[in-house]
Parts: sequence; C-alpha cells; structure tokens
Amino acid sequence: MSKTTLNSSLKYDTAEIMGALYGPGITGLKGAFDRKWVKELGEDIAGLYEEALKRPGGAVGRGPKRHYVEIHPEDIRGFVDLVTHPWVKAVCESVLGPEYKIVEIGFDVPNPGAVNQPWHRDFPAPQDTIKGRRLNSLAFNVTTVDVEPDMGPFEIAPGTQWDDASEFEHEMFPPKEFYSRYEGRAEQKMPKMGDISVRSALTIHRGTANHSDQARPVLVLGVDAPGANNHERHDLQITKKFYDTLPEDLKGRLMCRIVDELEVIVQGHSIEGLMMGEA
Repeated sequence: MSKTTLNSSLKYDTAEIMGALYGPGITGLKGAFDRKWVKELGEDIAGLYEEALKRPGGAVGRGPKRHYVEIHPEDIRGFVDLVTHPWVKAVCESVLGPEYKIVEIGFDVPNPGAVNQPWHRDFPAPQDTIKGRRLNSLAFNVTTVDVEPDMGPFEIAPGTQWDDASEFEHEMFPPKEFYSRYEGRAEQKMPKMGDISVRSALTIHRGTANHSDQARPVLVLGVDAPGANNHERHDLQITKKFYDTLPEDLKGRLMCRIVDELEVIVQGHSIEGLMMGEA
C-alpha cells in the first residue's frame, strides 16, 4: 500500500489533473492498490450488500437488477487507505482546493440482467459550474472486479459536464433526441482490480447492460469543495471510537456526524428517472 506523502502535489501534476477533469471530466490511476486490498474491499461490500437487501430502505434501485447502498466509513477495512492515498489527496487538492470535504461513501452493484440506464448526471449542475465554470465536487470509483465488456461497463461522454441542462428533465436527464451526441462521444471503462478513477458527476454517463453472470460492484467516494453542500444528500456517520483512531489531518476532512453508535442508513439519494421498474 502506498503511504501518504507530506505534499501530494510533489508527486502528481496539478495541471495534468485539472486538465483531465475540466476537459474530458474523468481520469484515473492504474494499480493504486494491490489486489489483496481490493479483494478485502470486495468481501466487505458483499457482506454489506447482503445486509442492505434484507432491510427496508437498505438499498435504492437504480434500474432493474441495479442498486446503490450508502455505508459507514468504518464498515470497510480500507477506508483510511483510500482517503489518504496520495493521488486521491492530490486530485482533491488540485480541483477542489485545500479545504475539501469527504461527504459520501457507498457502492453501486449492477447485477446480471441490469439494463442500460438513461444518460444522466448524478445531480443538477450547481451555480458554481453553470455561471462560475468551476467544478465543486468529485466522485471517485474503485472496482472490486476486473471489468470485462459483457459486465455492463460504465460509459461516459467526455466533456459533457459543461452541457446546458435547461432542456433536461430534472436538470439531469437529457431528452432522447440528444442521445446521438452522447453515443458519439461514449467511452466504456474497463478498469482492473487496484485501479481507481475520478470524475465529475456532472459529466453525462450511464451504466450499460450486464450480460454476464457476474455482478460488477464499485465503491463510490464523494468529495466536495467548500460550499458545495452535497452532504445534504447523505448521512456520513462515524463513531467517536473510530474517529479517535483517525489521522489528525483526516479528521478535518470529514463532513460527518460523530455518534456513540452507528445508526442504520435509510437510503435517501434516489435519482429520479433511474427507477426503471423494480431493482
């Protein structure tokens, strides 16, 4: 596992990071973690997913055979490794500034039989982006499997984080007559275990149909610049016992509630329009 450097920007180029996220809207780092670490992450997610499906409101449908589950940071063994990785820190510092905040941790699971999602953004573009032309949030993704073409790869239309959404439904879903634009730009991502990616959730994207017999779980980490307020869609909780074990410089990065005991999360970040029948 890579250890955090004192200054992440010494190792990773700020201009290159900003160019990727302000241009295509997505970038990544291959081999950020070893496969043993990812295998443990996959085990943790599998257990959490099984538990979530058993309780009302434990998972939110993102279309047939597809779920999202928000979790607690201490539910996964590798949380601290992830958020203190020097590349993750460098990306956040470069795009969101030195006072960025971690606001979300969860996972998506496209199961066998999942269908193409509609092209979408994860939420409406904020005024910082519409008027200020500034990105104020990022989403990191870590796959727990080696993605193959038949497993419903993530598909993104680079550069579309700047698209005018005035004709989009809920400011998130472009009308079907716009689809040719996104299909013409579409890139499918096939990361391997150990890779990590980061994107603007405003870049138009979708999950594709999973024709395989294997699920494609992916961890999601949400990070905000000051004032972005995406924490209002989530409920990041950390027990005082776990909080006390965290590195001091990480504690100030967490937009969370400190609790004596973790409370069950009722999934609240439902993306209107992705509810294409029962999950």
